[in-house]
Amino acid sequence: MQLQEFSKELKEKAKLINIELEENQIKKFYNYMNLLLEWNEKINLTAITEPNEIILKHFIDSITILKYIENNMKVVDVGTGAGFPGIPLNIVNTNVNYTLVDSLNKRINFLNEVIEKVDLKNINTVHSRIEDFAKNNKETFDIATSRAVASLNILLEYLLPLVKIGGICICMKGSNAKEEIESASKALEILGGKIEKVEEITLPESNIVRNIIIVRKIKSTPNKYPRKAGMATKEPII
Repeated sequence: MQLQEFSKELKEKAKLINIELEENQIKKFYNYMNLLLEWNEKINLTAITEPNEIILKHFIDSITILKYIENNMKVVDVGTGAGFPGIPLNIVNTNVNYTLVDSLNKRINFLNEVIEKVDLKNINTVHSRIEDFAKNNKETFDIATSRAVASLNILLEYLLPLVKIGGICICMKGSNAKEEIESASKALEILGGKIEKVEEITLPESNIVRNIIIVRKIKSTPNKYPRKAGMATKEPII
């Protein structure tokens, strides 16, 4: 896809979620997409490879949570994969400090190249299992976010320890979030979180439904969480 066509498509879709993009931001998204497609031939980063789908399902989807993030906040993107939602958020608002965490070094190498070649600021990457990262960064961030990583009760064990009291976790989910929310009540109670809002959105000009679950941290997470690597999945809090 040529830049002109890409620009029109991205700009129009962003407008439909009330985000105005500048030309330099669009160029950054375009370069990011091309790097994603280039690297995807070498390592598995995404099953979505058609430019219009990348625009909608990766870029627009990622920036739907922009309104929850304020300038000068510290944001951690857990299990960032190919950089979603962290890199699109950084392209649109550079006045936030972003940390992208992933357990696979090949993905971190990709993200570092994107940061360098797309000339991104206020963003850094960490190669770590989330359990180890959370142990060393307890209650450090204003916001922890994650997209398509684990079911909510497991995800909260990764995210809530990272967030300051009063901060939020933004859990980006598909259309069937109700069941996950019901299964997460015990995890919320133990880990110190409270669901503040569930926003159901439909991605522009599509029938793709997403749920954005906002969890406020109301008390400190017990020191035993997160448990050692793999435990949250093997023995989830239910």
